Amino acid sequence: MVPERETPPRERAASGATAASRTRARLDQPRAPRRRLLPEWDPESFGRLSERVARFLGTGRFIVWMTFVIILWVVWNVSAPSGLRFDEYPFIFLTLMLSLQASYAAPLILLAQNRQDDRDRVNLEQDRKQNERSIADTEYLTREIAALRIGLGEVATRDWIRSELQDVLKDLEERQNGHHPDRGVFPADRSRGRDVHDR
Repeated sequence: MVPERETPPRERAASGATAASRTRARLDQPRAPRRRLLPEWDPESFGRLSERVARFLGTGRFIVWMTFVIILWVVWNVSAPSGLRFDEYPFIFLTLMLSLQASYAAPLILLAQNRQDDRDRVNLEQDRKQNERSIADTEYLTREIAALRIGLGEVATRDWIRSELQDVLKDLEERQNGHHPDRGVFPADRSRGRDVHDR
């Protein structure tokens, strides 16, 4: 059997010293925020801004204003004096501005659509859960109604009680008239009477 190799005490002390000198993270305190080179923004507020912009871009007011600005731009650069024109006839600067507007509008619209899709997904999930609860409630009520129907089958109805009382009244009248039939007072006591379960 080969004896285990022991680490020299000098190496143990050195490794222990580095472990002790290391700073440990405290779990009972939050970490200090790291410094970032890029600016931070709130995604929720940025999403709300993109929805507002997308909502404005989808209105007739935006189309009217954009048409008005383009017509004013073209008229100014065609009819103004040469020194005051800032975009000559091919209107390259106007094309650049429209391309820039389109390049910003498309991602903002997509971001707004993604947020709307997320909201729709949450609404559909809530509707699905509500439908499941409604189905469970309907099944419970159906079982309760079936139990009530079964229970009502064992309850005396008004017509059954009326017929029983008429039979008892008839028997009493016969007894008063002197007839003593060989049957009991109540219809259930008679041999030829109505069935007990006939209701």
